[in-house]
Amino acid sequence: MTIEYACMVPHPPLIIPTVGRGEEQGIADTIEAYQQVARDIAELRPETIIVSTPHSVLYADYFHISPGSGAAGSFADFRAPQTQIECSYDTELVERICELANAASFPAGIEGELKPELDHAILIPLWFIEQAYAEADLEPDYSVVRIGLSGLPLSQHYELGEMVQQSVEDLGRRCAYVASGDLSHKLLDSGPYGFSADGPVYDERIMDVMGRAAFDELLDFSDGFCESAAECGHRSFCIMAGALDGRAVEAEALSHEGPFGVGYGVCRYHIGGTDESRHLLEAWRARHDSEVAAKREGADDYVQLAREAVEYYVRTGKTLEVPAGLPAELINTQAGAFVSLHKDGALRGCIGTIVATQDSLAEEIIHNAIAACAHDPRFEPVREDELDALEISVDVLGDAEDIASPDELDPKRYGVIVSKGFRRGLLLPNLEGVDTVEEQLRITKQKAGISPSDDKVELQRFEVVRHE
Repeated sequence: MTIEYACMVPHPPLIIPTVGRGEEQGIADTIEAYQQVARDIAELRPETIIVSTPHSVLYADYFHISPGSGAAGSFADFRAPQTQIECSYDTELVERICELANAASFPAGIEGELKPELDHAILIPLWFIEQAYAEADLEPDYSVVRIGLSGLPLSQHYELGEMVQQSVEDLGRRCAYVASGDLSHKLLDSGPYGFSADGPVYDERIMDVMGRAAFDELLDFSDGFCESAAECGHRSFCIMAGALDGRAVEAEALSHEGPFGVGYGVCRYHIGGTDESRHLLEAWRARHDSEVAAKREGADDYVQLAREAVEYYVRTGKTLEVPAGLPAELINTQAGAFVSLHKDGALRGCIGTIVATQDSLAEEIIHNAIAACAHDPRFEPVREDELDALEISVDVLGDAEDIASPDELDPKRYGVIVSKGFRRGLLLPNLEGVDTVEEQLRITKQKAGISPSDDKVELQRFEVVRHE
């Protein structure tokens, strides 16, 4: 026994009649598709329904899986406290997933915050499923496993899905998997989150990928693109993809709508037997590693120096001496520089200096490379087993110049420094997903702890030379 059915569904609260109060009719196609997948699950009568949700407990570096014996929730936050759902957890399956994660030193389990209530991203699919069971005059006798997302790379979400699949097979469960997640939240100016040009592009691309079950392509969506599109379900879809790895998949896209400025997509997957051609993470890693190796071979002196500094520090705990034979501009000039590390397409560390703090640019790069791999407070220090997977880039900053107005900015050409009193934020230019001056300033003010609406700030711009 294994996962026999899966689906991708959205979670707009207004889709529930007691919440929408008629407004749900604006997404009639989504409702019809939702009812179809719920009927599919009722017909299957799975022992366990696994749901990944973006709105449960969320950690930057840990996956939180349903603790305790069960949970309940309601739509009280959406003015419908009378609509309630409760469920029992499949504690044996949760325990097996945790065992596999622990054996692999993988960051997933039931530790951390105990959140007994069910969030709306799991309540909504369970509501539709319960309706389908009732229509078929069936008792909803399934258990549930709830899986939260994390800030870890997409590839690790896929890996967690593989552990879920292995756990299901180890215990001989008949399961259905529900990947709860909305698409872009920036489809319309009139929507609650405004418009981004990447919003419609994301929706078109994700519906194509999910409609073909081309799950390896999920891992090619960059963090910047996903953030610009303001999606919420991508990581949920990646866990589901991993749970179906190596299996034959019959995919069907049932609906896509976005009349309120948020994308709602429904796809369903009938799962067959083993398909050795669909070990997609393995194939993606081989392709990705080849690309990283090619970039590494072609890296210039700036990037090679940063990599040497990172590798030497991670392996020895010592600072690299400036190597002999470097180009004159690295030895005889001073400048601020940023060193950025990525792994599997996700940021792994980034530290830099606005102005020169060392006697040479070479020392500046070495100093910031070490800081990026070992002292970025957002991440754990880079481990030795990660070194071969790292992508490294170096940005050398030109002199900052004062400007009088945002009209003098161009997010593709200029980086920006925003200052107010002792608060100061910097954003590099030509970042994926940062296409407007407004977005550039919003992010930079946020980094500086300055209110986005505060226009009484000092602005500087600068150019960079990027080495990657």
